[in-house]
Amino acid sequence: MPGSYCSNCGSRLIPQPIEGRIRGVCPDCSLVAYEQRKLSAAVRIVKDGRLLLVQRGIEPWYGSWHLPSGYVEVDEEPETAAQREALEETGLIVKVGGLVDYYTYDDDPRGNGIILLFDAFPLEGEFSANDETLALGYFSPEEIDRIPLAGMSARNMIADWLANVKG
Repeated sequence: MPGSYCSNCGSRLIPQPIEGRIRGVCPDCSLVAYEQRKLSAAVRIVKDGRLLLVQRGIEPWYGSWHLPSGYVEVDEEPETAAQREALEETGLIVKVGGLVDYYTYDDDPRGNGIILLFDAFPLEGEFSANDETLALGYFSPEEIDRIPLAGMSARNMIADWLANVKG
């Protein structure tokens, strides 16, 4: 049970069955700790039939490839998070377009989540990696088939793009 202390008063949570699940319950203030999915946002940038990918420089999936993405902060909209993550991970200032789709994942050791995928279009900037990114580049469908992808969300988002490209 993540977070073994009450976020309201700091008391140690006690596991109890509630609504058919084991949940942490505070014995002092009765708060029930409901686990929730993490929300992430990603951008899909395509140039000349090639998809922009970043190579992860941190765990999980160190060295594997993913679309530019990251968690949505509590005080930002998903589109803003997608734009921020694109800049942080690629050095590109992008215009975020429409929502492509959403994807769920349950293979991340940091927790289960939902990732919102947006189309995006570079406006300016030059490629530059950050501490979380080893490398970045545009990849053709054939090149993507030969590189390791970072988890279920990357595999599913990229598989959908490949299916549309290969038609």
